Amino acid sequence: MFNGDSRGRVVVVTGAAGGIGAAIAARFAAEDRVVSLWDLDPAVHDTAAALATARTAAVHGVTIDITDADAVRAAFDRLTSEHGRVEVLAHAAGLMVGGTALDLDADDWARCLTVNATGTMLVTQRAAADMAAVGCGSIVVVTSNAAATPRVGMAAYGAAKAAATAFTRSLALQVAPLGVRVNLVSPGSTDTAMLRDMFGGTPLDDAAETALLDGDPAAYRLGIPLRRIATPADIAGAVHFLASEDARHITMHDLRVDGGATLDM
Repeated sequence: MFNGDSRGRVVVVTGAAGGIGAAIAARFAAEDRVVSLWDLDPAVHDTAAALATARTAAVHGVTIDITDADAVRAAFDRLTSEHGRVEVLAHAAGLMVGGTALDLDADDWARCLTVNATGTMLVTQRAAADMAAVGCGSIVVVTSNAAATPRVGMAAYGAAKAAATAFTRSLALQVAPLGVRVNLVSPGSTDTAMLRDMFGGTPLDDAAETALLDGDPAAYRLGIPLRRIATPADIAGAVHFLASEDARHITMHDLRVDGGATLDM
């Protein structure tokens, strides 16, 4: 079984150029692992270089489109050939597309489903197959609390994350007897570029933070009982736990990390 304290293990983190993905990568890099950072944004190489400088781990970046099946296959093949089998996949890649259910553009809908749902399927399917072949491994998929709670203005995003969640749980059920654990982490409002883009792309000011903490009755959105916005490190900690040996008897679980914003429903 995967040992959370072992050295030299191979970890893949998708969506790793910044935000939650970069925070997850930093947690694993601190353990002197082989950490492969994947992202469509070429800035992933800068993130990897910074982690490699600060740590002793073997860290590298890969520019990749996770919706391209051939590219995903080639990336796994190359990584396995150079560093050995992947023991942990932390899949944090995703795309936010706004718009209400009545005015959503069909192209935006398709793009959101492709990145968030199809991308999840392609990456986790290959990782799970490789892990199942040797009888061990851990996959953690970062989804969203919007997958289970309707949100005005997040119709496509919620649907895409719900599809990714449903696929992930079905995958988890299938590979559990083969020694592979597959879990989910569902963040709420987290201080990332994705959240800031919803407020004009700048750091959250007091008014924006208060709006998130208080909720919006007109949009049927509850506030955050813990009265704080999550940091990427909060989400990374949950992912790291589920990937570790401390969670060896946990699979198919959806860990909500949203400060109570969805009343854990």
